[in-house]
Amino acid sequence: MSYEKDPSLIPARPVYVGVDVGASRTKVAVLDASKRLVGFAVQKSGTDFTATARQCLEASLQMADCSETAVANAFSTGYGRNNVPFARDTRTEIGCHAGGCYHYFPKALTIIDIGGQDNKVIKLDASGRRTGFKMNRKCAAGTGAFLEEMAARLGIPLEQMNELAVRSTDMVKLGSFCTVFSATEVLENIRHGKKIEDIVKGVFFSVIRRVVEMDAMTENVVMTGGVVAHNPYIVQMMEELIGRPILVPEKPQLTGAIGAALYAMNGSTE
Repeated sequence: MSYEKDPSLIPARPVYVGVDVGASRTKVAVLDASKRLVGFAVQKSGTDFTATARQCLEASLQMADCSETAVANAFSTGYGRNNVPFARDTRTEIGCHAGGCYHYFPKALTIIDIGGQDNKVIKLDASGRRTGFKMNRKCAAGTGAFLEEMAARLGIPLEQMNELAVRSTDMVKLGSFCTVFSATEVLENIRHGKKIEDIVKGVFFSVIRRVVEMDAMTENVVMTGGVVAHNPYIVQMMEELIGRPILVPEKPQLTGAIGAALYAMNGSTE
């Protein structure tokens, strides 16, 4: 599938596609001409990024109740952005997450994206221009992979961590950011009879503490990513830590894909 800039080739009721191929999950967002999210899909990226992106495209177009011929343009982003043959162009993760968040919250922002393999802290001014960003790429601490490892150590399903953390009455604080050392701490706390829910809340606290120490927070903070989407209690804990409300988009796991779709819509460069 290819897309041209010739206006005569744009469908009567066009949609615009953004694809965010992360190391853990692939997300596709479909926007209509009014920038409304009309279709989306999320799947594990697996070992064939191209096939997964195609499956997500088909599922999201089905949700949007349109065929592939309605797609006027498609951009990709993320770790596997170059593995999406139906995308006409690519954009960086930083640009797409910034654009996706600013679309929902058009003001000066600090964006915290907690993904499967990395964390991002992105600063925007009131006009949506990036004023800085930091990424945690070299260590899994504070990421979705960290939570998966801790869940495995605790012998609990990953999807149960949020409800366990909510039940905690005596949080266990972990001293290390390192995934390996934290796992050892978790095992020690189990051996000393600490409750699972108190350990899980401590794991959550380790995640937000790692993010807060990456950069200073501005007045308006947005949290996105799969970890946020599946563990809303982390947002509440962050609010308590920084002492103010956190903004969360309706679909926090999709902001990168939405940002890519917005780029596809306007065809602009970063």
